[in-house]
Amino acid sequence: MRRYRACVLPVILCAAGLLPVTCQEKPIIKTRAETIPTDVVKQTPQSDFYPPVLIDSADFEPPVPMPGPVNTAGGEDSPFITPDGQNFYFFFTPDVRKSAQEQLNDGVTGIWWSKRSGQTWTEPERVWLGRNEALDGAEFVQGDTMWFASVRVGNLSEIDIYQAVLKNGQWGSVRNAGKRLSQTLDIGEFHITANGETLYFHWDHAGGQGGVDNWKVARSGDTWGEPVNLGPALNTAQMDGWPFVSEDGSELWFLRDYGSIGPGPALFRSVRTDSGWGAPQEVIARFSGEPTLDNDGNLYFTHHFYDDFSATGKMIEADIYVAYRK
Repeated sequence: MRRYRACVLPVILCAAGLLPVTCQEKPIIKTRAETIPTDVVKQTPQSDFYPPVLIDSADFEPPVPMPGPVNTAGGEDSPFITPDGQNFYFFFTPDVRKSAQEQLNDGVTGIWWSKRSGQTWTEPERVWLGRNEALDGAEFVQGDTMWFASVRVGNLSEIDIYQAVLKNGQWGSVRNAGKRLSQTLDIGEFHITANGETLYFHWDHAGGQGGVDNWKVARSGDTWGEPVNLGPALNTAQMDGWPFVSEDGSELWFLRDYGSIGPGPALFRSVRTDSGWGAPQEVIARFSGEPTLDNDGNLYFTHHFYDDFSATGKMIEADIYVAYRK
């Protein structure tokens, strides 16, 4: 079973009565602010019980909230920045307390997009990928193609992998990425290398180190091969996943469900050597989420705010943070 945080992309059964994904009509557009509940208070570094901690200070500045209008009192998650640093995509839901069905019908939960403007970012816009009756997230973009995960009618599994094509400024031609990825492998969140030849993903499958592990699979033409576990250097008996590979292929980033300073997941980096991926080093600790980097090496990631880390503790918000490369 794949493991997506509830804020990112809930695992639900397709709701009855949804229209085909080929329909490109747009529903009434709502702003993010219109759907954020009035009782939700925006979290800040000053109100954070468990702020992110920079462990490896040799290459990075301390993490700070992403500048501009991306972060709100809702949940911003699952970020992706294009390598040129000009376009930023993320998942948004207005209330992390809501159920999957409520997110499906709120008219605003899904993938959003912002463009760099000087030292900040433009007001985010919704990325429409077919009908509103879908939960889309875990996106990344290569050229004119967006890959994303979705819960929608016609799925082969609960969550399938889809592709969309950018044409004349609009994302369209949405199609399922195929049975191999969506059903046979039933992959978790993933990233494809810049040359398109290797897909890195997380998977809780036999043959790993235990729990969720980092895996890779090579592509030959239109065919994806057999998965290969990345081994004990990059995987443990606990959770290791949400991989990201830099465009030049020199760095592999991923999450591990613990770090040297708890609580919560931590971000690790492995640097490629002549003999393969090197031993991973912890970079950001405490409730870190999915990593994404631009070609300047700036690290963008999700940070989750918790009111308490215990059996009764709850996530109260998610924001995008950035640790700038020195």
